[in-house]
Amino acid sequence: MNPPSAEQAVLDAHYMARALELARNGLYTTHPNPRVGCVIVRDGQVVGEGWHVRTGEPHAEVHALRAAGGKARGATAYVTLEPCSHYGHTPPCADALVSAGLARVVAAMQDPNPEVAGRGMQRLAQAGIEVYSGVLEGEARALNKGFLKRMEHGLPFVRVKLAMSLDGRTAMASGESQWITGPAARAAVQRLRAQASVVLTGADTVLADGARLTVRAAELGLDDATTALAMSRPPLRVLIDGRLRVPLNAPFFKAGPALVITCVTAENQFPRGPECLVVPGVDGQVDLRSALVALAARGVNEVLVEAGPSLAGAFAQQGLVDEYVIFVAGKFLGSAARPLLDWPLEKLADAPQLKITEMRAVGDDWRVTAIPLPPARV
Repeated sequence: MNPPSAEQAVLDAHYMARALELARNGLYTTHPNPRVGCVIVRDGQVVGEGWHVRTGEPHAEVHALRAAGGKARGATAYVTLEPCSHYGHTPPCADALVSAGLARVVAAMQDPNPEVAGRGMQRLAQAGIEVYSGVLEGEARALNKGFLKRMEHGLPFVRVKLAMSLDGRTAMASGESQWITGPAARAAVQRLRAQASVVLTGADTVLADGARLTVRAAELGLDDATTALAMSRPPLRVLIDGRLRVPLNAPFFKAGPALVITCVTAENQFPRGPECLVVPGVDGQVDLRSALVALAARGVNEVLVEAGPSLAGAFAQQGLVDEYVIFVAGKFLGSAARPLLDWPLEKLADAPQLKITEMRAVGDDWRVTAIPLPPARV
């Protein structure tokens, strides 16, 4: 795998950027699979493109090969993830690329799936195809944070969404909170829900707010085609309810299928209620790490947590959060209003550090994206 010339490296980055653009079309649909795009180039011309739409359907490489037809022979394929080498719902893409007579295959990154893990590129090289990997790898990894976290660590990527006033409050003392932020911020939350594998909340939120946590087409703020894609794969709604406090007639259950994660054993559950997943817990408090491991075992890549200060604070305190998305509204709710997180701290030295990775205006509000930093060593 010799490094390309400087001129070829520029071309590789250009075509890989297009492959990544195609992969992003699958933002809302590919769960539990990764988002992948492919571009086939021959004699400086793009002859085929494709992206993976949903599990069970052809992978990106197959779509691109079909578009290229006979022009794929002797061409270069740019793919955002190493071509698969195993039989799953579909045959191996590495074999399809070999059969099509590709001369060169460039991958953004190696597939961390243990069933692939370098064997796809090895299969291509053994067939005499020139292979190269690592082009725009950072961008490719960012597109599939959840899939990579599940494959590499056995856990989903956990994103906690919060909304607060300028003085860090989330609701009035009475619990009134609709609405702190404006329509543009709420549309952004709808899109976060749509791209997640799971939208997760707690019993307190469902009981207090009548929350349903559904994706609503009219509020996504997307074009018709993308809205249709997003609505074709609604996320699984998951309720953390250690003691089964939420009644079956709650709006959350009436809104569609849901999974309840609880400590209540099967013989004590509702006889005709939603599916329940029993995990360990203490005093009716679900062990959150065990819950995440169980979700990952079900193929869950990304979890969006939309919960009150108690459950959101528990995820934070236990170091289970990969990313915070905080919507900040230009208003004060006052000192009697409820805090962002239940997380009592005694000293400034105990305050967790976050790295703000992005700040952008969303309508009249601000969206702050931040990731936890590891504690400083003393």
